[in-house]
Amino acid sequence: MTELTNEQIVSRALDFVANEVVPAAPTRNLTTMFPGYFPGAIHNHYADFGYPKEITFELAHQMYCRNSIARGSIEAESLKVWETYPQLLETEASDDETSLEKEIRLKFRRIRFWQKIKEADKRSTVGRYAGIILRLADDLDWKDEATRVSGLDGLVDIIPAWEGQLTVSEWDTDANSETYGEPKMYQFKENAVGEDRKAKNYNSTGRDLTIHPSRVIIWSEDGTLHGQSSLESGYNDLIDIEKVKGAGAESFWKNSKRDITMSFDKDVRPDEIAQGLGVTLDKLKDAINERVQDWQTGLHKMLAFKGADIKTLPVQQISPEHFIAGPLSCYAASRRMPLKILIGTQTGERASSEDSDQWDLTCQSHRTNRAEPNIDLTIKRFEQLGILPERDWILEWPELIDSSDDEKLARADKMADINAKSKGETVFTGDEMRAEVGKDPLSDAERYVDDLPEGDGEESPLSLVEEGAA
Repeated sequence: MTELTNEQIVSRALDFVANEVVPAAPTRNLTTMFPGYFPGAIHNHYADFGYPKEITFELAHQMYCRNSIARGSIEAESLKVWETYPQLLETEASDDETSLEKEIRLKFRRIRFWQKIKEADKRSTVGRYAGIILRLADDLDWKDEATRVSGLDGLVDIIPAWEGQLTVSEWDTDANSETYGEPKMYQFKENAVGEDRKAKNYNSTGRDLTIHPSRVIIWSEDGTLHGQSSLESGYNDLIDIEKVKGAGAESFWKNSKRDITMSFDKDVRPDEIAQGLGVTLDKLKDAINERVQDWQTGLHKMLAFKGADIKTLPVQQISPEHFIAGPLSCYAASRRMPLKILIGTQTGERASSEDSDQWDLTCQSHRTNRAEPNIDLTIKRFEQLGILPERDWILEWPELIDSSDDEKLARADKMADINAKSKGETVFTGDEMRAEVGKDPLSDAERYVDDLPEGDGEESPLSLVEEGAA
């Protein structure tokens, strides 16, 4: 036997390991787990299910206009967020309205300021953003940079604009500019949204203007043009709802339409059928179709042909409620909206207090994180343009999550009960309990009153005066 060298032993060992079949460690294949979401996947969910790959403003706006669930959710949120309008105050220390606050209130009422702000806020949830266009009394063209005006009279009006109406026509591409990457000019085409409808109904071409950014305030979730439509995350669910709803309605229509099959005996001659219908042979097909359509649309008509065996085609009707519940719940989740709030009382059940509280929190979050920052941006622009004087303005807006009167009274009652159990120690003062139920503290005149009973033997000063006069 030939003795092997160390080098030969190592070489043969490496060859053995290389040729040995070793089971591979188990791995997870994400392409298999999530088909359609990774490159090279076999399935494309967007193509398979008819979902658009990109949600444009046109698609979002069309869904808002034509889909009842989409429009209902947008409108419900807007109505709740803006169920009351805020007030612009100079100070919160006084309950009396200052002359400037009154002037602002009357001006905003004349131009329907808060209603138009509400509309801009709603439009910004449909698209990625919306715009507020300022009409100023500065005697300059829309494309010119706005200059300072003389107070509230310098504000003529504000115009809420959809994303599709207000687009960027020129960007600032100067890397050394303070506004680098921001719009340098906007284009406002009023009829760009609903153009056919407006042209048909109003015969109007609409305004088509180039507008300087100083006359535009962008309204969005972050104050930029790069927001996201509130309909985007639930858009596929809205399509599924339309599919189920349309298919269910079509099945009912098919049954009511009564599609038929027709077979003729082998001995029946086509010319005899044509003669019976009073048409020539070349018109026979059209005559039969016309007779069948007339029968389908008539409730009390009979269909008969010589030598024909006519049978109606049954259409299986499936209740769409079970299939629509899934996408409906998913869409409600995408809007952080309780289902019973979304669909109302259609099922005969009213939203619970927990649902209402959750919806109030959602809408209050919209106010705090979207509406109020955009209002602050608008006020700041008004100060820059001289419409409003520079102030530490206070936006007074009652919160949506405020407790009910019953809840406030229950807390005040509990505070009084704690005082009673504290063995003489005052844990909560009367003013604190009044504040809990929304009452102002008592004045000294209200707190300290003469509670002596009548007829206690003491004469009042008034009675002494009357006696002296006598």
